[in-house]
Amino acid sequence: MVRTKAVGMTMTQKILAAHAGLDRVHAGQFIEAELDVVLANDITGPPAIREFEKMGRKRVFDKTKIALVPDHFTPNKDIKAAEQAKELRDFARAQKILNYFEVGEMGIEHALLPERGIVVAGDCVIGADSHTCTYGALGAFSTGIGSTDMAAGMARGKAWFRVPSAIRFVLTGKPAKWVCGKDVILHIIGMIGVDGALYKSMEFTGDGVANLSMDDRFTIANMAVEAGAKNGIFEVDDKTREYMRLHKSKVMAKRAKAYKADGNAEYEAAYVIDLAALRPTVSFPHLPDNTRPIHKVGRVKIDQAVIGSCTNGRLADMEIAAKLLKGRKVAGGVRCIIIPATQAVFLECVKNGWAEIFVKAGAVFSTPTCGPCLGGHMGVLAEGERAVSTTNRNFVGRMGHVRSEVYLASPAVAAASAVAGYLTDPAKL
Repeated sequence: MVRTKAVGMTMTQKILAAHAGLDRVHAGQFIEAELDVVLANDITGPPAIREFEKMGRKRVFDKTKIALVPDHFTPNKDIKAAEQAKELRDFARAQKILNYFEVGEMGIEHALLPERGIVVAGDCVIGADSHTCTYGALGAFSTGIGSTDMAAGMARGKAWFRVPSAIRFVLTGKPAKWVCGKDVILHIIGMIGVDGALYKSMEFTGDGVANLSMDDRFTIANMAVEAGAKNGIFEVDDKTREYMRLHKSKVMAKRAKAYKADGNAEYEAAYVIDLAALRPTVSFPHLPDNTRPIHKVGRVKIDQAVIGSCTNGRLADMEIAAKLLKGRKVAGGVRCIIIPATQAVFLECVKNGWAEIFVKAGAVFSTPTCGPCLGGHMGVLAEGERAVSTTNRNFVGRMGHVRSEVYLASPAVAAASAVAGYLTDPAKL
């Protein structure tokens, strides 16, 4: 009798198997998995709370494993936003939710949770926000879900999943100056399309990963969903471990567990990306896969530049913007809005003198908020206006009027463009 060796598992499949209490799982299998973190914000949280109450549940499954972060329309932009935030606040108080972050200690959820040590490697996380896949940078399985699933997760601490198949991205080489994680993921989305990884796990490996900062990795994992992916995930390495060491939770004892794909894991496709060959990249309206390298971008005049969001509002992003804006002025007729992702990042900007650089350059420096990313506030576009933005989506009407345009780019391109008044290669400033 000939015995065939079982097909190995990917990183994502190993995490899901562990949380389902199974020795192994395979692509397409339906499982019920235990959850380590259940997340919602001020938009998705209130509907989830109402569904939770309809279930007749009195208490969440674990008050230490729920995270509620009002960040989208906060500080509240109008009465409706204030009512949504109040509903979240009242529920958090009634349930004694440990991880609730109000204005004053808040941040954009997907930057705040890793910074506070709430998510670590090996976790299984759901969030009622599509960019919950950000935490894959830490080697966690994390994915976005709807408010109804969020309600069930809060009640039971479990969720159903169809185990995703995977695509492997082998990163090699070292990025050139002014090339960062945003350029890497825009290049990949431009290559495979907005549905190129539909309900698949995008798994990042290769010696080039060591040349990417954690901030780069958060950006790449964050935008996996823009290729249709169920999640994005990176192998855990020394940089990951050091990040988790520096960002341990002060109130939660969490033990990380690194999962590595088997050598014979099955992938639907594999791509090799030479980081050294990439150039700063811009995504033109109105889909993230409409990409062009900066040297193939014509003179596109802009009205606004936004640097921030859960994609690019971290410390490294602020530093890049400060380097390019130092001693320069934002072009006449251009509004430059800079939004650090958390209070900790805000304080570092102040301590490092970057906030002063931004203001002297003629930019607006804001408290942490999602703000303009989804056309919320702090930079909504009028008809016919164009913005270059470090956010993650450029759909029709995403940042304001349906006849406005959003060009996705890195902090370097956004800052350089703010100075020039049109889309610009930062190397040419």
